[in-house]
Amino acid sequence: MSFNPFKEKGKPIEKQIHNWSQLNVTPYNKNKVHPYTRTRAILMNGIEAEAVWFSHQFARHCDDLALKQKLALSRRIEQQQQKMINWLPPADESALEVTIGYEQVAVDLTAYLARTEPDPAVKAALDFALLEDFDHLYRYANLLEMTEGIKAEKIVNDLTEITIGRPTMLEHRHPLDEIRRPYDDKSAELLTKLHVLTIVAGEQQTMNFYMNVGNRSDTHLGRGLYAEIGLIEEQHVSHYESLADPSTSWFEQWILHEYNECYLYYSCMETETDSRIKEYWRSHLEDELEHLRIASSLMKQYENKDPEEMYPEKLPELTIFQSNKDYIREVLASQIKLTSRETEYIDTGELPDNSRYHQYQKAVNAGGVPSQQVIEENIRKNGRDYRLETEGPHPVKEYRAREKVTA
Repeated sequence: MSFNPFKEKGKPIEKQIHNWSQLNVTPYNKNKVHPYTRTRAILMNGIEAEAVWFSHQFARHCDDLALKQKLALSRRIEQQQQKMINWLPPADESALEVTIGYEQVAVDLTAYLARTEPDPAVKAALDFALLEDFDHLYRYANLLEMTEGIKAEKIVNDLTEITIGRPTMLEHRHPLDEIRRPYDDKSAELLTKLHVLTIVAGEQQTMNFYMNVGNRSDTHLGRGLYAEIGLIEEQHVSHYESLADPSTSWFEQWILHEYNECYLYYSCMETETDSRIKEYWRSHLEDELEHLRIASSLMKQYENKDPEEMYPEKLPELTIFQSNKDYIREVLASQIKLTSRETEYIDTGELPDNSRYHQYQKAVNAGGVPSQQVIEENIRKNGRDYRLETEGPHPVKEYRAREKVTA
């Protein structure tokens, strides 16, 4: 891409304030919206939420009044952008239907990032968590069919398969085994940094969404499923955030946040099929270009560094939503049995019975596991689990049976 955010002119920040009618946007039609329009909205909601919380954390560690004011100004615009995006889902789209969209984001975003990731360690981290989010989609889809009588294919179309991933009950790991080795900021490619920041924001948004809607589920089993998967999402945030180099300065992190927003809004704008929502991406991109300019000016002032010298002359490969069925099947076939020990990935069969992993499993899974129970209940109700296997039977033979629960 020849687009360089540092060279493009944005909208003056004093012209970025929106009124209430502009913020209270008309929602999309859940029966007509393209699945990837929905996923772009979910992702960018998370990106804006991350930008706001980063800015708050920067301000809480800053004793310079003028700088805090600059942060507050750009943060207010980020909050307005987040409201506009988060108001796109309609009221007749249930929390569980939105959840299917969240998991489609997790599956197809993670798969695409893994496919394009240049750092082998970061790619391995993406592949590892991919199979877990893939399984979450399967569990929620069964809950949706069982409780609301809706097939998840109505939401994901045929773009994303729905079947067993790494079973959720086997994903629960001791916190000490959830931390990875960080990349080196000085040698890492820009795309790696953008990928890590993007996936952290996406998983963090999912964690927060489940934390807020999980106790609103109509059934006790549904509440349990949200609680279980919500804790896995917290694991994923820990997993991914540990990949980032913690030695970078607050200003370096701020520049990366603003650059990533420019990068992702440009990616959304280039691939959006809904002309109305495409205009939101274009307008928000103009806002972010100005935010990047302001942050760059402040970095020069406070750190005597020119961020433009630290970034390439054009955007790296864009991040887009597209179907990843073949790639996911390859990862399923080769990695479904993995867990982690310390910073490394290991087959569960290689762990002794007294390992930290097995001890933690015994503790959290004692008394029943909601992610297993939801499949049992749907099989009891409909005679088989719900799946959308468009490319053939499950790539792992032991997970092909649909009339019984497998773990």
